[in-house]
Formats: sequence, structure tokens, C-alpha cells
Amino acid sequence: MNFPPARHLAAETTTSMQTTVAHSEPTSLTDTQSQADHRQLRIDKVGVRGLRYPVEVRDRAQKTQNTIATFSLTVDLPHKFKGTHMSRFVEVLNAHGRLVHVDNLGEMLQELQHKLHANAAHIEMEFPYFIEKKAPVTQAPGLVDYQVKFDAEIHGSEMDITVTVTVPVTTLCPCSKAISRYGAHNQRGYVTLSVRTLHTVWIEEMISIIEESASAPIYSLLKRPDEKFVTEQAYDNPVFVEDLVRNVATHCNRHPDIVWYKVEAENMESIHNHAAYACIEKAV
Repeated sequence: MNFPPARHLAAETTTSMQTTVAHSEPTSLTDTQSQADHRQLRIDKVGVRGLRYPVEVRDRAQKTQNTIATFSLTVDLPHKFKGTHMSRFVEVLNAHGRLVHVDNLGEMLQELQHKLHANAAHIEMEFPYFIEKKAPVTQAPGLVDYQVKFDAEIHGSEMDITVTVTVPVTTLCPCSKAISRYGAHNQRGYVTLSVRTLHTVWIEEMISIIEESASAPIYSLLKRPDEKFVTEQAYDNPVFVEDLVRNVATHCNRHPDIVWYKVEAENMESIHNHAAYACIEKAV
């Protein structure tokens, strides 16, 4: 049996493969998401959640801090469309680089509206934020992390941005101090403060409001003189969970730029198997 030369066989095989590929490629890609949906049901929010992205966050000193944020980006979907275009959410995020601040969240919301033909858009951005705190006596430096969330939404042309911080604090029970011959039970508490503002209120400022309202702040590094100081500071400033939210609310009521706030406090009780909780929400 005679075989064709190898170079002829390779040329014929390549030509055959090219023909097959050409026949398998569609002339245009179907936009399934834009097709009509017969159920006629509007969707309030559709998009992507749990998207982790490296960001730079501006701090009060006008510097930036590198961190990792978890994003949720959504829009509303009219009843006539089958689906939304998920890739466009990531495109909008990528287009703004890594520096994220309250000031450019509005631009991102408007781009989501435009790219996805939506009336409403919503962005949630949650990330750990670190502050260097020096121990109260020895001044030993250490980093303390706080959980921060930006929650921004737009409906038509109306925009709303909420900033939330969760701060660990020390609380000492006033009742325990009053009835005990010595000592008093204390515990770690968590205060979550959400605000809407007229102008920028820095994350550091919100943290200070909370820490000043507790029995004592939390530190990552304490030597023995520092531990003595913090223990005695807490003993001199006992607060119930009710005192804690009222103290924070009083600061917020006096702040010229805060127009709405919600403060929640939860004490992880050291002598109970449950937590104590209180909340105040108010438009100023």
C-alpha cells in the first residue's frame, strides 16, 4: 500500500481541522440574559456575593492601608429580562483600581446602573481595618483589628451610604461591683455602630467614640504595668450594656455630621452562658 508523503498528510489534516473549527464557531453569541422572561416577576437584588478583592483604604491621616475586602454587588432586574450580566459587576470593580473610599462608591453605583440598565444598585464592602495602639503605660505598640463595612445604594438619583464599625471593648458590671466585697466580673463586649453622615466621619473617629463609652479599651500588647492600669481603669468605669449604648448614642447626638445612627452592644458575660444585648437607633 502506498502512503502519501508525510508533509502532504500533515497539510491535509491541518486543513481538515480548520474546516471543522470554522463550522463549529457560531457567527454570533446568543445573549441569553437579555431574553424575555414569561413569569413577569421583578427581582429586587441580583448580582455577585463573596467576591474577595485587594483594596487600599484611606485613613484619617490621609494615608492608605492595604487590606482584603469582601464585596457584594447587586442591581434590580426588571420583570421582562431573564437574567443579568454577572461579568459586568467585576468589570466595574476592576475599573476603579484598588483605592476605595466612600467618595468613589457613588461613581461605582452609577456605573452599575448604566452598565446593567438598572434603576437601583447596591454595594457592600466589608474588610478588617488595623490601627496601631500604644499600651497606656509602657507605650509598647501593637496592632488592633476592627471590622468595617461600607453599605452603599442608589435608587434612581437618590444615594445612601452607611458606614459600620465593630469594636471590641472591656466592660465591668456595676451591679457586681456594688454587691461584692472585692472584685467585680468583667467581660469583653462588642459594639457595632452604623452611621449616615453629612460629611466624612473617619473610621478612627467612630472607634474613639465607642472606646470612650466603655469601661476600658482593648489592646493587643500589654505588659504588667499596662495590665494593672487597664484593670483599674475598668473597675473605675463600670457600665451595663444599657450604659454602653447610651454613652455611644450621646456622642452621636452631639456630632454635627451624623444624621442617623444605630448602635448595638453585646457583652459576652463571664458568669453566664448567654450574652447581654442592647440597641438604639435614631435619626438625628
